Amino acid sequence: MNSSNNHNHRIAKMTFASVYPLYVTKVEKKGRTKEELHRVITWLTGYDDKKLDELIKEKVTFETFFQHASLNPNAHLITGVICGYRVEEIEDPLVQQTRYLDKLVDELAKGRKMEKILRGS
Repeated sequence: MNSSNNHNHRIAKMTFASVYPLYVTKVEKKGRTKEELHRVITWLTGYDDKKLDELIKEKVTFETFFQHASLNPNAHLITGVICGYRVEEIEDPLVQQTRYLDKLVDELAKGRKMEKILRGS
């Protein structure tokens, strides 16, 4: 994906706290739980529930959110299309990491088994 710098900048400056409630609503509407959402976020980022709460309260940007994350070594196994882009082809690391999270949330909401979402972990 070769996106514009403006698009990348917008994603970098968006706060995780502004998107998190949308993730919760999306998964709960499809019969999944907030706990399952946290499990997925923890798998990708290494953040526990306490740290997630802190980051939400601090209203950190996605840039800060992913700068301090310990990205799962199997994150590169996340493939497919999200928001019209193939996640494995996204060139900007921050945008790719953000889309990884979007993809995992999407898979959770679509009822995919947790073992598949967590890429065998």
